[in-house]
Amino acid sequence: MAFMRTSNPTLNDQVFRSERAGFGDAMTVQGAVNKTGILLLCAIATAAWTWNLAMHSESPQAVAPLIVLGSIGGLVVALVTVFKKQWSAITAPLYALLEGLVLGAVSAIFEVRFPGIAIEAVALTFGTMLILLLAYSTGMIRVSDKFRLGVVAATGGIAVFYLLTWILSFFHVQLFASVYGSGTIGIAFSVFVVIVAALNLVLDFDLIEHGAAYGAPKYMEWYSAFALMVTLIWMYFEMLRLLSKLRERR
Repeated sequence: MAFMRTSNPTLNDQVFRSERAGFGDAMTVQGAVNKTGILLLCAIATAAWTWNLAMHSESPQAVAPLIVLGSIGGLVVALVTVFKKQWSAITAPLYALLEGLVLGAVSAIFEVRFPGIAIEAVALTFGTMLILLLAYSTGMIRVSDKFRLGVVAATGGIAVFYLLTWILSFFHVQLFASVYGSGTIGIAFSVFVVIVAALNLVLDFDLIEHGAAYGAPKYMEWYSAFALMVTLIWMYFEMLRLLSKLRERR
């Protein structure tokens, strides 16, 4: 089942291999798309709320507790969703609502410093998704084993790098400060990460399509939508980071 691999940790070959429909309805691609739309609405609702709070407070930092709540809560709910896929009809919307708290608050903080950056990041994120979806659906992008392996390796490398720098930060060690700066190295790194995040969407599209063909149960539509949200949120934050670096260069 080589075609069922992806670098998204929430979607891999074991997910659909272990989850197959019995006598109930099987998942469909359209069903997964519809569920993704619902999750996007959930995230937008809470994001709009925290955005409004941040923009009407004396300082956007006033919503910092909501960022902590959304981040920790979202992580916990995501882990529950991964291990209890049958609960995804409940946990996936809850994850989207919690992550929306972070999206709105963080976007507002960036917006105060760089006016207009939030709408640019949103437009680029969804524009990239639509272009890649079109390219994938028309066969312009084919998910080969080499393509899959390259994206998986790059994603794993980025994850290890972020984890390493996060751990080192506790010891006040900054070995890769240039990567997070607005210099050429920092911008190049952000461009690379955005590209990798975008390519993960292609793997997710491919996996969902084959999951539907494999006969996964209906609740896997919610799980698939959740997995797509994980990738989209990651790509949006990376877009924000890249755009902020470009603004600092002006």
